[in-house]
Amino acid sequence: MSEPMLPDSYYRQLHDLQAVDFVLVELTLYLDTHPDDLGAIQQYNQFAQKRMQIAGQFELEFGPLMHFGHSYTKQPWQWIEPPWPWQV
Repeated sequence: MSEPMLPDSYYRQLHDLQAVDFVLVELTLYLDTHPDDLGAIQQYNQFAQKRMQIAGQFELEFGPLMHFGHSYTKQPWQWIEPPWPWQV
């Protein structure tokens, strides 16, 4: 079975999501040692909001990103439709 052709927007949105996730990980590590840095907290919250927007748009167009109730699914069950985000 061959993998389906994915539009450029799939890869662009997935790349944007991965970039935002990287920033959030770095800010989390920084805030673990600088918990009173208001500027970093504001940046974290801005990127968390941006992540929700990007992830929401991605899931609307291409299906769920996370399992175990962290993402909704359409009918039929979307988890059987490859490729999954971690396969590309």
